[in-house]
Amino acid sequence: QVQLVESGGGLVQAGGSLRLSCAASGRSFSSYAMGWFRQAPGKEREFVATISRGGSRTHYADSVKGRFTISRDNAKTTVYLQMNSLAPEDTAVYYCAADLHGGSWPTRYQYEYEYWGQGTQVTVSS
Repeated sequence: QVQLVESGGGLVQAGGSLRLSCAASGRSFSSYAMGWFRQAPGKEREFVATISRGGSRTHYADSVKGRFTISRDNAKTTVYLQMNSLAPEDTAVYYCAADLHGGSWPTRYQYEYEYWGQGTQVTVSS
């Protein structure tokens, strides 16, 4: 069992930055990959970024590549999403998720993740 709690969302102007955090508890954090997804109003949830267990590998959606950075601190059992150059189209609820079973890399599909946080709202104003 894994519990995930996101924080760091909020309202920011276009061009600004936010850093999301996702604190994990339960099973050994360093044993599973983590991911970030987002869901905008009226749209399906979509993949944003993923990071391997040790943090050496990362993968991003094309829409955020070069602007967002995923990282993790296994000692703090926390994964981060640094979001720069935010645009109104980044407005969404952001979710972190845990992939305990592993498998193919990169893990970018929702069905590959077993546990999900409750989400944190990010709103980017123009």
